Amino acid sequence: MAKKDDKYDSHSLSYFAWQRFKKNRLGMFGLVTIGLLMLIAILGYLITPDSTPDANEQLLELSKKPPGFKVQLLLSRKNEHTHHTNVFYKMLFGEVSDYRAIPFSSYRFLGNDIVLTEYTGNSDRSGAEIKLNLADVVYATNYNIPIGNNVKEGYMEFYELDATNKTKKTTKELQAEVEKNNIVTRKFILGTDPAGRDLLSRLIIGVRVSFSVGFIAVFISVVIGILLGALAGYYRGRVDDIILWFINVVWSVPTLLLVIAITLVLGKGFWQVFIAVGLTMWVEVARVIRGQIMSLREKEFIEAGRALGFTDIRIILRHILPNVMGPVIVIAASNFAAAILIEAGLSFLGIGAQPPTASWGAMINSHRGYIIGDAPYLAFLPGLAIMLIVLAFVLIGNGLRDALDRNVIEEDQVMY
Repeated sequence: MAKKDDKYDSHSLSYFAWQRFKKNRLGMFGLVTIGLLMLIAILGYLITPDSTPDANEQLLELSKKPPGFKVQLLLSRKNEHTHHTNVFYKMLFGEVSDYRAIPFSSYRFLGNDIVLTEYTGNSDRSGAEIKLNLADVVYATNYNIPIGNNVKEGYMEFYELDATNKTKKTTKELQAEVEKNNIVTRKFILGTDPAGRDLLSRLIIGVRVSFSVGFIAVFISVVIGILLGALAGYYRGRVDDIILWFINVVWSVPTLLLVIAITLVLGKGFWQVFIAVGLTMWVEVARVIRGQIMSLREKEFIEAGRALGFTDIRIILRHILPNVMGPVIVIAASNFAAAILIEAGLSFLGIGAQPPTASWGAMINSHRGYIIGDAPYLAFLPGLAIMLIVLAFVLIGNGLRDALDRNVIEEDQVMY
């Protein structure tokens, strides 16, 4: 029994907090959900069906298609230099496509050309025919250099944009290459939006936007809150009066109104939203830190630190803040959820992340007219995504609150 006591006595309070948190099923559900969403946010464009920047490939012929929709596409090579990107760059920023996707319902080969029947979405009405040169479909051809095109002998000669030597291909070789590499069938798992963009890709990139605003806003709020709260709680007196007056002024202004005001000053945009949300969420952190430090600054170990000649900065950073981080962690979890809601609200109002950024709030705003129409999922799916991520953070916050209860942790230590 002594060995077991020695084993548990060697662990810190964080160990016992984690053991309690693992027993909280709702908290673990929230943690697993956030872990999966974070993995999706990190992988980003590597797992999206549409890996173009902001998942913004627009196929207007495929506007507002239902979930599970399939269509054949011809990938026609753009006459541009190849866009070379590494995996890390593509994961973060996406990759500009080297091909132009053309939806079609049928095709046939005609000499050195491919003739497409445009997709119309209506089986009773056939679309117009499009004739494309086979070499121009497969390669980025250079029109600045004269080329020889011998149709009678069944081959083509052309210069590629990224090559210096003339390329010679037979018609049959080009036809086989088009059928193998350039004609694909694409399935839209969640359908498309009114602009013909893949809805699943937009939702996946929206996870990254929500996590980004949450992390940066919480970081800004925690840094400012800890700084002002520590100064007010430790020095008290006039410093405390000034900081507390400033806290009360900010606290009295409605959060959303203050965020809108800061956003209008900083301007509309992706990064401006992060700063605006972060500058309005530090008040609660500062109040908690101030109260916690006021109760700790008179403790014996703080007096011992002063007697040993420790500086105020060392006492605050090394001896006080580690003992008050539990409540801050709980507040940070709840602020994360609040930041996501605020960002979605700002984007819904049109002053958050600007198009074509895939923001869930902006997606709800763009598709709200379809809620009572024929495609309500366009607004419901991003709404469900916001609800899921906010619920997960709330569950984590509640679980942390229970797990970091010092009195309960001490009871667990005594039991062990």
